[in-house]
Amino acid sequence: MMLLTRLRNALNGLLYQQIVKRIFFAFEPDRVHEEMIRLGHELGSNQLTKALISTMFGTKNIPELNQALHGLHFKNPVGLSGGFDKNAILTDIIPTVGFGFMEIGSITAKASNGNPGRHLWRLPKSKSLIVNYGLSNKGAEEIASRLGKKTFTIPVGINIAKTNCAETNNVDIGIQDYVETYKTFRDIGDFFTINISCPNVTGGQPFHDAQNLDLLLTELEKTPTDKPVFLKISPDLTHQNIDSIIEISNRHHVDGFVCTNLTKRRDLNSIIEKDLPPTGGLSGKVVEPLANELISYIYKKTRGEKTIIGVGGIFSAEDAYKKIRLGASLVELITSMIYQGPQLISEINIGLARLLKKDGFTHIAEAVGADHE
Repeated sequence: MMLLTRLRNALNGLLYQQIVKRIFFAFEPDRVHEEMIRLGHELGSNQLTKALISTMFGTKNIPELNQALHGLHFKNPVGLSGGFDKNAILTDIIPTVGFGFMEIGSITAKASNGNPGRHLWRLPKSKSLIVNYGLSNKGAEEIASRLGKKTFTIPVGINIAKTNCAETNNVDIGIQDYVETYKTFRDIGDFFTINISCPNVTGGQPFHDAQNLDLLLTELEKTPTDKPVFLKISPDLTHQNIDSIIEISNRHHVDGFVCTNLTKRRDLNSIIEKDLPPTGGLSGKVVEPLANELISYIYKKTRGEKTIIGVGGIFSAEDAYKKIRLGASLVELITSMIYQGPQLISEINIGLARLLKKDGFTHIAEAVGADHE
């Protein structure tokens, strides 16, 4: 059965590279993304099309990849990162592609059109995207009204941020903006990701500051929740910044970290293209070395007591496994699916099982942080 799945994945990958990707890349990425969201919603609204997508891309259960973390069951460690399904349109179709979990959002208290103009640029030589959406979404109330009665088949994380507007540049107003969304989704979804690191918004990233972060988490905790809470942080932080964030997180209900968001740096050796637009954060292979270093640092600094979700540059099972061995219990991706196709999710999960067996591990939990032992 696994051999047939690998053959199916190889065929899907070939079709994507030779036909589908060429069509997609003939159009502006903003338009392609909008059309894919629309198509995904349509496919997810019908049981027959969901079954078809599952047959085309899904993966049978692999027991050694099952995990129970913070009371949640993850059938595999590969998730869809926040930033793709901004308005929670795809929660019915994403599980059929083979993902073990997903994040929706980022969601903000008020609806926002995000930044004006173009939002996406492809950097194919660097296997990266430049993203400048600026937290565009329909707002907490509208999204919650659609999700309130839904039953999710995989863990769904509610990724929240502060509304991208001048008013929330005031720290107190920004905190209340987070709190409003947090309250709205108190009974929706399975975990929270507090996004303090979007690189594309007015006012910068004020909650990387320890004092501001302490104020934010204090206010959030006035709305009690049993859900796991993660902080999504920037790859551009210094170790001193990270140490302060870890110290503050230890005082509050913070179960782990999402490492990482996009990088704003333009001086990295991993960037091959020239004359980049000055705005926007970079994803994919460009951010991979920074994300891996941060995963390793936080795992060692917290002695593995915080759960880490690794994001950035995962284009293969080997890439995902590297993050796991550095300390990530779960991983997320977006960019590689755009460059390589949706069969990649199955390829990574099958490959992870192979890599675990090769290293003598019987379960994925045994590999988490193995490079530090």
